[in-house]
Amino acid sequence: MSGGLVQQLYFRLPGPARSVAATMQGLYLRWWRYGPGSERLAEEALEREHWSAAQWDAWRQERHAFVLHRAATRVPYYRQQWEERRRRGDRASWEVLENWPILEKEPLRQNPRAFVADDRNVRHLFHLRTSGSTGTPLDVWRSAQTVRALYSVGVARTRGWHGLTLRHRRAMVGGQLVAPITQRRPPFWVWNAAMHQLYMSSYHLAPDLIPHYLDALARYRIVYLVGYSSSLYALAQEALRLGRRDLTMVAAITNAEPLFDYQREAISTAFHCPVRETYGMVELVTMASECEQGSLHSWPEFGTVEVLEGAEAVPYGVTGDLVCTGLMNVDMPLVRYRLGDRGALSDPAERCACGRTLPVLKTIEGRMDDVLYTRDGRRIGRLSQVVKALPLREAQIIQETLDRIRVRFVPAPTYTPETEHILVERVRERMGDVEVALERVGTIPRAANGKFRAVLCNLPAPEREALRQRTPVPLRRGGAGS
Repeated sequence: MSGGLVQQLYFRLPGPARSVAATMQGLYLRWWRYGPGSERLAEEALEREHWSAAQWDAWRQERHAFVLHRAATRVPYYRQQWEERRRRGDRASWEVLENWPILEKEPLRQNPRAFVADDRNVRHLFHLRTSGSTGTPLDVWRSAQTVRALYSVGVARTRGWHGLTLRHRRAMVGGQLVAPITQRRPPFWVWNAAMHQLYMSSYHLAPDLIPHYLDALARYRIVYLVGYSSSLYALAQEALRLGRRDLTMVAAITNAEPLFDYQREAISTAFHCPVRETYGMVELVTMASECEQGSLHSWPEFGTVEVLEGAEAVPYGVTGDLVCTGLMNVDMPLVRYRLGDRGALSDPAERCACGRTLPVLKTIEGRMDDVLYTRDGRRIGRLSQVVKALPLREAQIIQETLDRIRVRFVPAPTYTPETEHILVERVRERMGDVEVALERVGTIPRAANGKFRAVLCNLPAPEREALRQRTPVPLRRGGAGS
C-alpha cells in the first residue's frame, strides 16, 4: 500500500482513532530508541561531561582511528577514493584526518548507499528519509545500537539537564502532518500515549487556530515543550496576547531552527520557564544542547567539528563553514562532511561556568544559504535584528538579486504603517543601498519538512559560490551600510 493511500485513510479517521494510530507508531519508535541498556548509556554520558582534557583526547584518538579505518576499508565511496589515490602514487595516510577531502552534500544525495559499510545490510538498519532544509531528499541508515545511543545521550543532555524524564508529559510541535492541511477545526494534534507526547502540527499554526493549541496544552497537562523555534514563538505570542496564566512549563527546548533572542524572550515569558536551544541533523555528525549558563555544548561522542573558510581552518571565535566527522554512526560514517551551516567554536581553554568540559559552539549562524551578500563582497548573517521588537507575527527576508531584498511579513495586532519604514531602514543598514520590497501576507509558507526559514538567499548557485570566494571588503565608516 502506498504512503499516499495510507495517509488518506489515516486522515479519514476520527481524532481519537488518529491518537491510537500515533500510539502504535510510538510503541515501534520506543522499541527502536530505548532498550535495557538505555539508562546505563545515559548515566555514562553524564559522567563524560566532566572528563579531563586528557581523557577526551585519548578517547577521541582511539575513536578516530577506528572510524577512519572502517570508512577507508569498508565504505565503498571512501574505499574507491583511497584506491584511486594509491594508484596515482599518493602515499598519504588515511589515519590523519586532514588527509581526507571535504565531503559535500551532493555525493551523499546522489548515492547514499555508497556510504553504508559493506558488512551491513540496509534492510536491517533504521532508515530515515528527510527532505532537508532545501527540499532535496537525503537518506540515512542507522543501526539499533546507534539509535539507542543517540536517544540515551539526548535524554541525558536535554531533558536530563532540567530534571525531566521520558515519563513527563511533553508537547512536540513538528513537521509531521497529523490532520489534513485544509482542516480548520481541532484537533490539530494526536496524543501518543506510548511516549507521553502530544504531537502538534506546525502546519496549522494560523493566528485564529492557535488558541486551540493553547487549550490542548492545558487540557493534556503538558510539563515541557519541544519544537521548532518559530512554532513555539507563535504559541508564545498568542499566549501573551490572550494573557494566559495557566501554561507554566519546566522548560521549552527548541530544535531544527535558529533561536533568536526575541523568540527566546517571548517563549520564556509566556510559559514562565527557561528556553534551551539544541542543534543537530539527520546525518548525525554533531549534536549540541544548551546548558543553564547559556552555552551551546557539542557532544564529542557524535563527531569532531572543524570550522573552515574554504579549505583553511579559522581561529577560535571566527565564523566559518562547519565541517564534521561523524563518530557515532559507524555503519554510515561521514568524514569531513560540510554541513551547509556556519558557526564558530569557543577556545577550549575557556571553561563554561556550568562545570561541564564539553566543547562549546560559540555561534551557529545558520545555513550558508541563509547568508546574504552585498556587491562589495560582504556576507551578512545574523539578520534577526531586522525584525526584533517589531509588531510582527513573523517575517521572512529573501535576497532575490544583489540589489533587491524582499521582506514578507505577517502583521501583529499592534502593527502600524511606521513598522514598514523601520523594516526598510534596518535592511538597508545591513545590506547597503538596495531596493527593499515589502510584502504583507496572511501566512508565510513552511518548507516541505514543516520548518520555517527566516532568511533565504535566492541568488544562483554559481553567483553565490563566486561571492564566497571573494575577500570581504569592509565599508568605510559612515557609508550606506554602516
